[in-house]
Amino acid sequence: MNVSSNCSIRSPELYHRVCLFELALYKVLFFIGALFNVLALWVLFCKIKEWTETRAYVINLVFADCFAICTLPFRAYLLWNKSARDVLCQFTETTYFINMSVSTYIITFISTDRYIAIKHPLKARAFGSPSKAALLCGLLWVSGIIGATAQIRQSQSTLCFQKDTTVPAALSLLSMFFIFILPLATLTFCSTEAIRSLKRCLNTNSPEEKLSWKPIQKAVHILYANLIVFLVCFLPVFFGLLARFVTDSIGATCFMLHVMKNISPMTRCVATSNCCLDSVCHYFVTKEFHEALLPSKTSSEKTDQLHPLQTHTC
Repeated sequence: MNVSSNCSIRSPELYHRVCLFELALYKVLFFIGALFNVLALWVLFCKIKEWTETRAYVINLVFADCFAICTLPFRAYLLWNKSARDVLCQFTETTYFINMSVSTYIITFISTDRYIAIKHPLKARAFGSPSKAALLCGLLWVSGIIGATAQIRQSQSTLCFQKDTTVPAALSLLSMFFIFILPLATLTFCSTEAIRSLKRCLNTNSPEEKLSWKPIQKAVHILYANLIVFLVCFLPVFFGLLARFVTDSIGATCFMLHVMKNISPMTRCVATSNCCLDSVCHYFVTKEFHEALLPSKTSSEKTDQLHPLQTHTC
């Protein structure tokens, strides 16, 4: 039974404060995300000459974040004015969902690529290539655009960014599985296995081999950053959707609807923050960005900063 129509807003002041916080955070994310991603694009296209799988993934991740950043002013306008689902709303919603799905899968691709390179280096050399990574990202964009467009066009909600209560439960569960559960399970497995393998290398190395520790430790930090960014940005959204699905299934009370109404904007903000955290945690900790942004170093220092996936197999 849908009780949302019988519930009035009990705490309009609280919801108004939540909306103000969401709009203020969108402004901060817009300026910081634009700065970081413009710098990332400059490095990727002007400073890095070598075409690698990591570069192919990161370029697609930057473009996904740029598209999401460009929609932030429109999202703020639509949410503040409680706009109906017009053409601008549908375009903004579609871009938002495309960014979410593309970002989650590209982060998963990066983690899977590093797992294969560490655990199965021979297979990585045989099957991995920048062109295949670009093709995989292209297929991801096509499937993300088709899925998001179909989802938005079938929505029966009246307001922009409002949950569609007419979606069947099975379809909601299927969407959560492919957008959150599958990437989360893959990312967690690949990251933990790769980190465990790299830490074994650190434990087996002798003190005389300290020069080889730094790239391994950097690889561990990158894998941790990969996992943390995903969990911080997308896990709250998943739990919010799961909680809303459960409350709708068992019959949501007015109190629960008010709680969800106030939590939903916060989880949207957290998910949107991936536009900035991607830049910090994925771009500027990699070897290519350090070499492009920092002054040139001696050959011994560059040898010490060789990519850990190219110099170690554990």
